[in-house]
Amino acid sequence: MNDLYKYNKPLMEKTKEKSNKKVSTIEFVPTKYLSDLTDKEWKIIEHLFPYGNQAKVHKRSLINAIFYITKTGCQWRMLPNEFPHWSTVWSFFRRAKASGLWEEMNDLLVKETRVKAGKEESPTYSLIDSQSAKTTSASEERGFDGGKKTKGRKRHIVTDTMGNLLSVVVHAANIHDTKSGIIPLRKAVNKYPTIIGGMADMGYRKTFVEDAKKEYNITIDISSRIKHEFELEEKRWVVERTLSWFNNSRRLSKDYEITTSSEEAFVMISHSRTLLKRLCCS
Repeated sequence: MNDLYKYNKPLMEKTKEKSNKKVSTIEFVPTKYLSDLTDKEWKIIEHLFPYGNQAKVHKRSLINAIFYITKTGCQWRMLPNEFPHWSTVWSFFRRAKASGLWEEMNDLLVKETRVKAGKEESPTYSLIDSQSAKTTSASEERGFDGGKKTKGRKRHIVTDTMGNLLSVVVHAANIHDTKSGIIPLRKAVNKYPTIIGGMADMGYRKTFVEDAKKEYNITIDISSRIKHEFELEEKRWVVERTLSWFNNSRRLSKDYEITTSSEEAFVMISHSRTLLKRLCCS
């Protein structure tokens, strides 16, 4: 892990300045993995990834490498040779995370998906839920979730009624949902101030409901307790489905990241890949 940290250098001034370098001046070498972007998918997000003065690698190759790691869950150093060097890809991932680019990509695709479905860009109703995941021994902010019997961290998400990811916060698993639920809700409302209502399960009673009403005047509907049998809850099954989508990415089968910010980034990357496929399907 020490080798990773040697690449964790501050952003250089020259990388902050964007040039007029055309994409055609940098050769794109296509790969043949199922996680790769199609031409149609790349056109949707291409404008989010401008080139710096010292760019030598095509941004589409870097994005394909990130999607490959997210899908397969491989280690950075085990990235196939068809992609750029792993250190280049890791540095790109880190810089995009620091600049908020992964969140920006996810937010763009959420709006595009809603518009395609005939809805307004900004939602008015939200759904919230969490998912506990085991972590590696070196991870920060770990705790024990007594309800799920899991030692690790929680992925706390807020979605709209279509299941689109509006915000995600990763924190220690020992923090109860009713205490930490307001954190992802704050992020969601700051981006989508049109939200006026939401739904949560029984674990969010009391504190979360009161905080949402006090801070944003948002009314939270608490779903009824599920009996000891399978039952499809109205509306709430949508956020459960979004959490299940994460299982399609092996990088999220367990929380392998050292920092919570990296885990949040991979959650947004995984969800962005899902939305890209939905947008471009015939």
